[in-house]
Amino acid sequence: MTGRLSLRHYLMIGAAMIALAAIVLLLMGRNPMCTCGTVKLWVGEVNSSDNSQHISDWYSLSHIIHGFLFYGILWLVARSKPVGFRLLLAILVEAAWEIFENTDMVINRYREATIALGYTGDSVLNSVCDILFMVIGFFFASRAPLWLTIIIAIFFELLAGYVIRDNLTLNIVMLVYPLDAIKVWQGGL
Repeated sequence: MTGRLSLRHYLMIGAAMIALAAIVLLLMGRNPMCTCGTVKLWVGEVNSSDNSQHISDWYSLSHIIHGFLFYGILWLVARSKPVGFRLLLAILVEAAWEIFENTDMVINRYREATIALGYTGDSVLNSVCDILFMVIGFFFASRAPLWLTIIIAIFFELLAGYVIRDNLTLNIVMLVYPLDAIKVWQGGL
């Protein structure tokens, strides 16, 4: 026995971590799925009650980029650790973010500082899928050349910025240090 877990074991532990995050979100009172009673694969309208309630939306691109970033950061600081272990760390951080993002404090911050005036938080389904999109990004970054990962991240940021006037970069800026000029631009004014 080598003392290292197989990828299958890391994936099983990761699935358990994601299930635990879902349980925490349910205990926080988050809706399991959209209250509309349906499950959609894709929601393209950001300013709708369906956004952040279904499997994927424009913000799924940001979660894929999270995976790119987590893979890169963990490669830099923990490359001697197995990729499965680094994946578990990434899942831990992403799950913690999904839980924190769905607290009243952060939901209210989104409403105050961004164009997400009607944002009520994510459904548990959406949060779980956001974590899974991060996992997809992590695995992609682990296999693809760095230059391709960077080009795709830039493309996703530009695409989301163009289509919905929001992306990971703008989201971070507006949560940390909101700028009126960005808020006005995002509102299409």
